[in-house]
Amino acid sequence: MTFGEQNSLPQTLRLLDQAFDAGINFFDSAEMYGVPHASSQTLSEFSAFFWLFMFIFYLVKYRYPVPQRAETQGKSEEYFGQWVRKRKISRDRVVIATKVAGPSGQMSWIRDGPKCLDAKNITEAVDGRSRHFKVLHSCVSSYVPMFGETEYDPVGQFSSVPIEEQLDALGRAVDAGKIRYIGLSNETPYGVMKFLHFAENNVRYPKIISVQNSYSLLCRTFDSGMAECCHHESPLAMGILSGKYFASDGAPSDARLNLFKGRYSEGESRYSLARNTLKLATMEYLGIAEKYGLHPVSLAIAFVLNHPLVASTVFGVTKSWQLEEVISACNVELTSEIIADINK
Repeated sequence: MTFGEQNSLPQTLRLLDQAFDAGINFFDSAEMYGVPHASSQTLSEFSAFFWLFMFIFYLVKYRYPVPQRAETQGKSEEYFGQWVRKRKISRDRVVIATKVAGPSGQMSWIRDGPKCLDAKNITEAVDGRSRHFKVLHSCVSSYVPMFGETEYDPVGQFSSVPIEEQLDALGRAVDAGKIRYIGLSNETPYGVMKFLHFAENNVRYPKIISVQNSYSLLCRTFDSGMAECCHHESPLAMGILSGKYFASDGAPSDARLNLFKGRYSEGESRYSLARNTLKLATMEYLGIAEKYGLHPVSLAIAFVLNHPLVASTVFGVTKSWQLEEVISACNVELTSEIIADINK
């Protein structure tokens, strides 16, 4: 998600090399991440990118891990494509996930600002024509709580695009060989089960095989509902659980919440250290890590991987040493004493 925004192409290639050499083979992106209006050459590369690799396709609803800009939109996917081409990575060795941009009221540079996650928007995104077509529909996607939120607010509910329409469009893309699998992002147990229900009752619809939802030491709502349905996601709470924002100097200037300070209302409100309960909880977790001689990143990553229904964690790095910390954390096993302290 930072590739093309915080990381240059050479930096990106080095990070992807390092991750791949360490055994990481699943890379997550989205069409909104990190290109100005594309040239025909860029569009051609983008289209070829969809055809070439194994894809897990996510429906994205209101997820913005970094502030979006027209100048860098699409760069993350472009950099992934260049890495695979330059390194001659065979398609069966990596899984690359992407997401269609849904309605946001912002991102007008993507198909004039998608008004809904309908079949037209999905199809144009898959076909790589996002800079040439206009979306004229007035429909909108259904409301779900934002990443990290703990409560569903029925007041926010509004009319939505039928799930059957979304599955039909995605099914046609699967049948055409443009994507391999589909999944959901930031979804509720109700939504997951509805998608599965429609797929079970219509052989033309692809089945949801993954869900990318918040799950970390600071957001454990997965345990109370989604755990019964599925598995998947984000372990470091946007870097808060690494402990870097508790340093005497307030974390490096290029740390995400510092770099985009004042321009990232969603992230700042979700994980603001001005929220006393969040700050105190994080300090307790940092204390647990120190007590047992663990790096805070190791505690956070290991906690997520400890869950029997989590298939993988999703994390973002901009530097080599950050990637090393995460890779090392994957080998940490938490004792029953540590889990008891976490739960307490």
